[in-house]
Amino acid sequence: MAMKAPRGTKDVLPADSYKWQYLENLFRETCQEFGYKEIRTPIFEHTELFERGVGETTDVVQKEMYTFEDRGGRSITLKPEGTAPIVRAYVENKLFAEPQPIKVFYITPVLRYERPQKGRLREHHQFGVEVFGANSASIDAEVISLVWTIYKKLGVEDIELNINSVGCPKCRKEYNKVLKDYLSDKLENLCQTCQIRYEKNPMRIIDCKNEKCQSELKDVPLMIDYLCDECKNHFEQVKNYLSILDIKFTVNPKIVRGLDYYTKTAFEFISTEIGAKSTVCGGGRYDGLVEEIGGPPTPGVGFGMGIERLLLTLENKGIEIPKPDRLEVFIVTIGENAEKEAFKILYDLRKEEISAEKDYLGRSIKAQFKYANKLNAKFTLVLGEDELDKGLVKIKDMDTGQQTDVKIEDISKFIKEQGGNM
Repeated sequence: MAMKAPRGTKDVLPADSYKWQYLENLFRETCQEFGYKEIRTPIFEHTELFERGVGETTDVVQKEMYTFEDRGGRSITLKPEGTAPIVRAYVENKLFAEPQPIKVFYITPVLRYERPQKGRLREHHQFGVEVFGANSASIDAEVISLVWTIYKKLGVEDIELNINSVGCPKCRKEYNKVLKDYLSDKLENLCQTCQIRYEKNPMRIIDCKNEKCQSELKDVPLMIDYLCDECKNHFEQVKNYLSILDIKFTVNPKIVRGLDYYTKTAFEFISTEIGAKSTVCGGGRYDGLVEEIGGPPTPGVGFGMGIERLLLTLENKGIEIPKPDRLEVFIVTIGENAEKEAFKILYDLRKEEISAEKDYLGRSIKAQFKYANKLNAKFTLVLGEDELDKGLVKIKDMDTGQQTDVKIEDISKFIKEQGGNM
């Protein structure tokens, strides 16, 4: 039986890889404009990093991680999200000793054992940014504006931005007491996960997708009504900065995000293109995470965006990603000597940064022209024994059908004069 890729994974084939390359280049260019530098972290980490960083009561840690014991008896987990590994790198490499803020971006595969669905695979890919060392609400707004800029560059106009404040440990302490009082007589009606969260992080119950749990939360008290003065002021400033940039948003008090490390600002970008109100990008502030991972008290803020979900959004909106430049030259050869000369011409053209290809399967002349058409070559260069004797090649413009005899040493010059890639 033929081998198949594991469930929840997908090959990116050459017919589609240009879309990924386009988006990745767009991410890099935009991040450079905003002053962010790329960071790369390992695909696996010690399991404890995610237990401490993401939170033991989260679905990610409890149900979705790919965890195994290596041959040294160490518990290892394949990266399920992007932030915790970058925080670990920030602490381990003492980036806190460098001038702050540290602004980084990443493009990485992440792996979660969850039910595969549209735009959500067990191995999916994430683009994100993280900023360390800045308390200002303006950096929260900058991070959000970076996402906004990417959507605008891609022509996605009707994306919806929801924001909230999930408070800080100081005001959350009072809120958790009020929330637990509200939930105490409903506890037996909540799912098992929420019953665990009731003790460790009751605010996460609001994020539960279980319909039975949601029916118990109709009049649930919300964090936004219990913010301390500092958190309230910070949230007002975030809203003001977004308004300065003319970025439209909706305050949604039920956004708490699915990971335990968030403080103050939390946000989600919503699209209806891949299902009813699906989150296509999410993030927020995490002022206690660096300290939790073993570093000094350091504010942080960032986001993660699923690349598969972005591609699906673009596809459903009918937004086409520009196709790559077409092949400039295909060399059609007739005879063994011509094939050897073509091999050298091919190399010389590529040295001149002209994309070029030839036949490697011994096709007939007719089949070579057919193959050149399939590759969408702009020019075919015909080289046979007669052409070799004269030191010439026949160059055919595949769009107009016009043929020109050109000296072998002038091929590159001719292609460039004709405009090359058109």
